[in-house]
Amino acid sequence: MVKGLEKLGYLIRDSVLSPGAVGRSQVVFIPSLKAIRLFEQKRVEKEKAWENEWPEVKAKILEALDRVKSQGLREIVQTFLHELVHAGSRAAFGAWFFGLLLAYLRQLDRKTEALIRNLLSHVPAGRTCLALLIGTVFGIVAQAEGRDLDLTMAELIGRYVQSMVELTEQEVRLLDDFLREACL
Repeated sequence: MVKGLEKLGYLIRDSVLSPGAVGRSQVVFIPSLKAIRLFEQKRVEKEKAWENEWPEVKAKILEALDRVKSQGLREIVQTFLHELVHAGSRAAFGAWFFGLLLAYLRQLDRKTEALIRNLLSHVPAGRTCLALLIGTVFGIVAQAEGRDLDLTMAELIGRYVQSMVELTEQEVRLLDDFLREACL
């Protein structure tokens, strides 16, 4: 298979001798410029697909959040967890994760929601806001819900933090705008 990729121009063969090694060199294959361009093209296509998908994702989350009080938290949480697992992009994952925490938050009193809205009005937009708010909301929810939050939530927070590092500036803006709209 590797030789086939080499014949197609996607890999370049090279010989490497490990430092301090004695004997024969090893044959290694490195991606060619043709392969690098192919992956770059696929990445750009995926980003464009995300831009088209965003309005639908945003509408689904806001609709689910509006149903929290009438439908019950348990069903809504299951919806959010399902969507989190199937999120097609980092920004979609972040939006569904925020939605999950906001669903828990909406079960609490109005005073707590007002606190979050007040916090949002004083924090500048961007990555700092996204990080601060996720920590604040999770802390409030964890204290209120106690044992109902399991290790899945810790894993989701880890995934969220990792994806936040990789977000583009456009994705950060979209998430920040979404968050402010969802909290108001």
